[in-house]
Amino acid sequence: MTQFLLLGAILAAIAVILGAFGAHALKDKFAEPRYEAVWETAVQYQMYHALGLLLIGILSHESLLGTSSLLNWAGYLMLVGIIFFSGSLYVLAVTSVKKLGAITPIGGMLFIIAWVLFIINIL
Repeated sequence: MTQFLLLGAILAAIAVILGAFGAHALKDKFAEPRYEAVWETAVQYQMYHALGLLLIGILSHESLLGTSSLLNWAGYLMLVGIIFFSGSLYVLAVTSVKKLGAITPIGGMLFIIAWVLFIINIL
């Protein structure tokens, strides 16, 4: 679907921007050095799943796997997973509010479910 192509491209661009921002503008601003690694993890997972959204969009658009509700669900779960997983890590890295760490695994579980739905759709 075109929406996944657009979302994937936008989120990939944002990942590049946030990666550069973290490496340069925030380099000396993290409360603890370990939060720089947290930021980098958020950027990496955002990029991986932005690419996943692009893949879903391409496969749907080209009808290689056909447009199915499983593929759509996989895309939406990746999107929400990025928000929960990467979003919570971004906020954690700049605020040091550790309670946000409880949200991160929800995003990780959404990523896993999305990839499982993707696999089921292929089969």
